[in-house]
Amino acid sequence: MVDLDAAGGAVSGGLVAGALEKPEGKAGAAHDGTCSDCGHAVSGNFCANCGQPTHVHRTLLHLGEELLHGVMHFDGRVWRTVPLLVTNPGRLTREWVAGKRARYVSPLGLFLFTIFLMFFVLSFGAGGKALDGGKPSTSLAAAEDVVAKTRQQVAEARAELDAAEAASKGDPAAQAGLTEARQRLEITSDGLKQAQAKLDELKSTKASTRPDGLQPGSWQAELRDATTSGKLKSVTGGNQVSQTILKKLANPDLALYKLQQTTYKFSFLLVPLSIPFVALLFLWKRGFTLYDHGVFVLYSLTFMAMLSMALGLLGGVSWLSGLVALAAVFAPPAHMFAQLKGAYGLSVFSALWRTVLLLLFCVIVLSLFLIAIIYLGLGH
Repeated sequence: MVDLDAAGGAVSGGLVAGALEKPEGKAGAAHDGTCSDCGHAVSGNFCANCGQPTHVHRTLLHLGEELLHGVMHFDGRVWRTVPLLVTNPGRLTREWVAGKRARYVSPLGLFLFTIFLMFFVLSFGAGGKALDGGKPSTSLAAAEDVVAKTRQQVAEARAELDAAEAASKGDPAAQAGLTEARQRLEITSDGLKQAQAKLDELKSTKASTRPDGLQPGSWQAELRDATTSGKLKSVTGGNQVSQTILKKLANPDLALYKLQQTTYKFSFLLVPLSIPFVALLFLWKRGFTLYDHGVFVLYSLTFMAMLSMALGLLGGVSWLSGLVALAAVFAPPAHMFAQLKGAYGLSVFSALWRTVLLLLFCVIVLSLFLIAIIYLGLGH
């Protein structure tokens, strides 16, 4: 039986390797007048027979340069491609399709790198928090240690206050020290109250913790209860795939982790799923090929991944929550409209109704992708 996870990782790796383009620019001085690869006579910086640079670098510095250049073309291309993708995606798509490609990063390379970066960034944000199982973030032992240290500080502050009161009885100049000692005692006493309240909360939480270690009321606990009680069996059916999915959902954290990994490995499926729907929008218009639609899809998905990263990072800032919500609602359709209008040379009306249909198609594609991810991640 084929390991689908391994197959997904292999396909993703193959796509990344295929998306890497050869570095451009000067390769250095000619090396002995012959190509070190094919042996053909050379007179310039590159072999006219096989295209290999005539000077073969063998330094560690150049190895790092090739790594950065090969993965993402860290030169002027990035700084021309990304801003244009955000501000004028139609022009970027149109110029790449027309063959003006030397100045831009390839749509496939940019898409794959952005997907990798998105999962890497979000794994330290909301994705990491989702795996805590509703368990307390501070251990009971640590809270007890904080309470013990705070009590010691309170005792020291009280002793300092007693000494200051004794000293101030016959010395008016010591009143300042008495006031400072009282303030310190007040601050440490407040700290003790807060630490004790936190300890009491953790103790009550531990007392109510389920035998499986999940926090009562958390989504993990509710999902596990629904799975083990058989409530989901009537919804999913009794076939073998459904039973396998239900068995894995009994461990919610592990199931979520597998879904996250599967989504990353098979994210490229969004491209072949999306291209036919975009082609439907131009079924009666000549001059556009599936390749054109593929470039449109890749750049559009790349922007959506960048937007997801930005909103995920800014969503943790409370005073920006309103702006984040507005951007999440209006930015995707606005970008689709601008890209459709510019890439295909449409009028405002033509781009508008196609944007409405494209949003509907996005719901269908995401539903199909979600079904595929659930099956590939949990169904075998």
